Amino acid sequence: MRSLADRYGVEIWPVYFDVTDEAQVKQAVQMIRRQKKDVDILVPVAGIVGDKTSFPMSAMENIRQVFEANYFSVTLLTQYVVRMMARQNKGSIVYISSIAGLDGTPAQYAYASSKAALIGSMKNLAREVAPNNIRVNAIAPGMIATDMGGQIGTTLRDEMLSKVILKRMGKPEEVANAIAFLASDMSSYITGQIIRVDGGI
Repeated sequence: MRSLADRYGVEIWPVYFDVTDEAQVKQAVQMIRRQKKDVDILVPVAGIVGDKTSFPMSAMENIRQVFEANYFSVTLLTQYVVRMMARQNKGSIVYISSIAGLDGTPAQYAYASSKAALIGSMKNLAREVAPNNIRVNAIAPGMIATDMGGQIGTTLRDEMLSKVILKRMGKPEEVANAIAFLASDMSSYITGQIIRVDGGI
């Protein structure tokens, strides 16, 4: 992180916490608040895939775990941070959903449902916080060359890639660029929207 801070001439202050632990989330936000600095951008990126199985065989315990990591943790963190943004009367929130949340995907009921829930929350929240000059949008990545993307089975990956008109997996930085756009003032008149970063599925 020191090299990034030096390269861009910024201060990087890491705060580590378990996003599924409410007490840790609250403590982390309090630490940030004590710095008396604005929080202009929130991009909750933590998430899990969960078990790959058919809907009838999906264990409720696994569904709860996936929702805890992918949906409830995002909701909790957003609740704390949006209060700070409201006092500032500015802010940009970017949720990381998935094309699975828009289109569905085989054997991924919990994951697809949790990402779809994020989209619904984003649209509702965008309306609620607009008077506070806070924008809320979402990114829906497709096949991205990450550790999570690597967990997809070869057969399913090949099948999904056959539907991608750019005929390749996306790069993490291509998702990051879309996030940076929505987080920045370049998208100052965009809120309540979903950008698909999927190579044209």
